[in-house]
Amino acid sequence: MISAWMANTDTLTKTVEVIFTIEDITTGGKQQGYVARYHGMLKDHDSEKAYDWLSDKLQPYSLIPLFKWEEEKQVILIIPALPKAKADKSWVNILLFASTFLSVLFAGALYTAEIDPFSSGITFAVFMNFLWQGWPFAVSFVSILAAHEFGHYIAGRLHKVNISLPYFIPFPFSLIGTMGAFINMKEPPKNRKHLLDIGIAGPLAGLCVAVPVLFIGLSLSKLDVIPAAIAQDMVFQIEGNSIFYLFAKYAVFGKLLPQPANYGTLSPILYWLRYFFTGLPLPLGGLDVMIHPIAWAGWAGLLVTSLNLIPVGQLDGGHVVYVLFGRKNAKRMLPFILIALIALGFVWYGWWLWVGLIFLLGRRYAEPLDQITALDKRRKVLAVFVLIIFILIFIPVPLIMMAG
Repeated sequence: MISAWMANTDTLTKTVEVIFTIEDITTGGKQQGYVARYHGMLKDHDSEKAYDWLSDKLQPYSLIPLFKWEEEKQVILIIPALPKAKADKSWVNILLFASTFLSVLFAGALYTAEIDPFSSGITFAVFMNFLWQGWPFAVSFVSILAAHEFGHYIAGRLHKVNISLPYFIPFPFSLIGTMGAFINMKEPPKNRKHLLDIGIAGPLAGLCVAVPVLFIGLSLSKLDVIPAAIAQDMVFQIEGNSIFYLFAKYAVFGKLLPQPANYGTLSPILYWLRYFFTGLPLPLGGLDVMIHPIAWAGWAGLLVTSLNLIPVGQLDGGHVVYVLFGRKNAKRMLPFILIALIALGFVWYGWWLWVGLIFLLGRRYAEPLDQITALDKRRKVLAVFVLIIFILIFIPVPLIMMAG
């Protein structure tokens, strides 16, 4: 087999010119990161078939092609094939899943149970009974997370991308018991179509579980009056609204919740606009749904999905805007998103953590091997649909805390 760096450029050129009108050639090496660079235009409009044909022809040389745009011209880079990634150790995935389930089970028990699990006099039997009370939340929420991650995994495998099993992340003593999960794409997807399919399969699969879970949970929930005043040393927490969550509660209870005791001097429309984006005024003395643990899991599933759909970097939403608008336009959106999250951070401090994470990690976008092949019409519609879903489930103020 010919070494990737010693491939005969004349042979490569004769192969490339079957599908590509070559205007100029640049040979490279290890320092440049490519064997040869061809500038010109594809002879056929079907770039996807052209990429597959050239990829097959280069395989015996341990080379792969990259298709790119440079302004109005197309570029084909011939680079060494990527080294095969090491096989996963599935016991790590299993251990992390089990740890995460226990962590979420504990979080669900804290939400449900009325005993203090940290009491010095608590027995093992009492603690296990306490822990068992968290199963409705844990099973519901972990099912949403698993559906999300295996949506990515199955889509990746269908497109023959080397992709890892999900890695779940336990986060004990937190509100939901986990920081979510992730998968590792060990090689770039072939083109934008594949990147979109893998990127949106997770959120859509997760929502297919989260939405029924939410409505089941709301049907088990009850309306109650919010205290007119919070007792000293007490904390009252209200989950934030997304557009979808607001109308899901309306569908079940026939009211926009939390319903304030009165609208004061504001019209209902202005009141809800203000409350939606600021969580103010606090609806003390009003009416709200005291959500069942299963509804809490459904709400948390919507929150996690919306966070993944923030349209930046290598988040699922970042994949969507990259394939829909291109890398340059996706990067132009980044400052506006950061400014919006900074502003929301004055209402909910957690957004400032996300600003930091996005600033450090969210400026890189996953790029496919073939960046010339465009989305088909069906996938463009699907990508726009996913962005609309993001708007509907995004929660500007995830949690509203009231302390006495």
